[in-house]
Amino acid sequence: MNKSELVAAVAEKAGVTKEVAGKCLDGVLDAVADALKNGEEVALAGFGKFEVKDRAERQGVNPATGEKITIAASKAVAFKAGKTLKDSL
Repeated sequence: MNKSELVAAVAEKAGVTKEVAGKCLDGVLDAVADALKNGEEVALAGFGKFEVKDRAERQGVNPATGEKITIAASKAVAFKAGKTLKDSL
């Protein structure tokens, strides 16, 4: 499912236009991104939790040359599904 299909599904379930659903979805995604940028986690009861995890610097190998390289430390977004979502699958 891509974004336009998600907007259409939300519009149908909420009984609103696709334009309104699109604006609402954009607002939700922006709010989640802003919270993660500020170091907060976003927990949606029954759905799951988004959080930022730190990745340590590590050694890797360039597959083309076999040369060892250092992969810099970074941050990554992690999602952990909630019990209700897991049980629905």
